[in-house]
Amino acid sequence: MRKVLTVSELTGTVRALLEKSLGSVWVSGEITNLRAQSSGHMYFTLKDAGAQLSCVLFSREKVSQRELLADGQKVLLQGDVTVYEARGQYQLIVRAVELQGVGALQVAFEKLKQKLAAEGLFAAERKRPLPRYPQRIGLVTSPTGAAIRDVLHVVQRRNPGLEIILVPARVQGDGAAREIAEAIRLLNEFSVGSSRSDEAQTSKSAIGHRQPAISHSLRTSAPTEKLDLILLTRGGGSLEDLWAFNEEPVARAIFESAVPIVSAVGHEIDFTIADFVADFRAATPSAAAEIITEDVFASREFVASAPELLRRAAWRGFEDAAENYTQLGGRLARLHPRRRLDESLQRLDDLSSGLLRGLKTGTRSRGLVLQNLAGRFLRAKPSLALKARRETLRQLEKRLNSLGPEQVLARGYSITTDAATGKVLHDAATVTAGQKIRTRLKQGELLSRTEN
Repeated sequence: MRKVLTVSELTGTVRALLEKSLGSVWVSGEITNLRAQSSGHMYFTLKDAGAQLSCVLFSREKVSQRELLADGQKVLLQGDVTVYEARGQYQLIVRAVELQGVGALQVAFEKLKQKLAAEGLFAAERKRPLPRYPQRIGLVTSPTGAAIRDVLHVVQRRNPGLEIILVPARVQGDGAAREIAEAIRLLNEFSVGSSRSDEAQTSKSAIGHRQPAISHSLRTSAPTEKLDLILLTRGGGSLEDLWAFNEEPVARAIFESAVPIVSAVGHEIDFTIADFVADFRAATPSAAAEIITEDVFASREFVASAPELLRRAAWRGFEDAAENYTQLGGRLARLHPRRRLDESLQRLDDLSSGLLRGLKTGTRSRGLVLQNLAGRFLRAKPSLALKARRETLRQLEKRLNSLGPEQVLARGYSITTDAATGKVLHDAATVTAGQKIRTRLKQGELLSRTEN
């Protein structure tokens, strides 16, 4: 006998079987066709390369990461498999949402970052300055990675005397965070001279044995020698590769360290929780090594260049002194009495030349006047014209006398000439010893002989 079911009965049976056999499941996939209704319910499809699944997230569900739902987002969903009977399609009623892969790590990163920031692990006021001239540092990194080679190469070039105490640790994979945190604590114990420093020395010797190509850059130290800082480093990689430096045990170990810590993890664009907690963050392992050795390297460069700097300074001082001497010599020459005397004599020569030109000009002009007067005299009454002309001549004579050499001599000047030739002397350098000279004064003349 046939058993005939209605559509509703069949659908109800399928629903009951699904819910009983599957119940709550976790499923991964990519979100598509996301729709948010005014009721607050969210409908979307979860798909992968071969199939798709209808999903619904009701508004009443207290899902903490509801905001992560978006088209194209890869997620992990936890929910109950059931059948929406009105359409006869099975679906997933979502109870929890997690991001898949890198997205999930990013969410975990942000959560831990907010937690530690609230506790004050990132506070700027607790960060300590790095020592300017470190003599001994601790190094936490992989003994086989590129980071240790980069660090040792820079240190060997810039400050080969820097001692490095290496505690090797895995920097990637399960257990790496625990090893990194333990290495930081071990170096702190080493720095204060605890009994566990012998273990650090053993680890350091082991890396020297495993890496003979770089063992020459690793220095040995007494168990009680203090560390100036600790360098925590590794090379670049994906978020998953760097994840050990985003774990809470590493952050706590850095925060509790009594020795300042430099974090240099990944590339310049990579930021980890360790970077935020550390006293100083460097962009790369090489950059960290350069920062640690900067002041020592700069001091070495200065000492090496000091002789040249001193030579240049001495030469500049000599040039400045020579320039000052030249300027003083010029000022002395301008203020020397001989310069004043030369200028006075030159002025006297100018006056004498001007006087002679004036006499000649005056003589010519007066001759013309006399000629004109003579002509007028002949044409006019001789006696009156002669009297007027005489008066004019007398006035001209006065003016002429006022411009003559006697008036210059009357003002205190003198004229010196060669006694033999009568040539006016202008320059003392032209006079020879024993030469007879004649000096004309206002009253009389002096005849003398030079000594030098």
